Amino acid sequence: MRRLLGHSAVRYLIAGGAAFLVDLGLLALFHRVFGWPLWLATGLAFLISFFFTYTVQRLFAFTSRSPHGIAMLKYAALVAFNTAASVLIVASVDLTGAGWVVGKVVATVAMTIWNYFAYRYWVFAADPRESRA
Repeated sequence: MRRLLGHSAVRYLIAGGAAFLVDLGLLALFHRVFGWPLWLATGLAFLISFFFTYTVQRLFAFTSRSPHGIAMLKYAALVAFNTAASVLIVASVDLTGAGWVVGKVVATVAMTIWNYFAYRYWVFAADPRESRA
């Protein structure tokens, strides 16, 4: 178990699973309970999960020591891209009749793949100056 949890990809998937549940729960609350339009509920749920996801990925998945300011700016840029992608994917899949939950799953699978590499090699990457010390 220790060896399995030693890999950042496994920790990333665990943290991402928890973040997905927070995001999907908020989406269902906003859309189903509050009756908000799907585009608004999707975007807002995704943005609210921003801090939860950042913290879990930074501390648990990548154990990053990169400066918060720089990492947060990179993360915010990635979130802006992901928010637009999420809204577009969820709405597009919903139009096919598959439903918004399927759309959310499709969006999450796509983002899971590209975000792992973005987090590991860009957002939470070690400061190159640290390796020279």
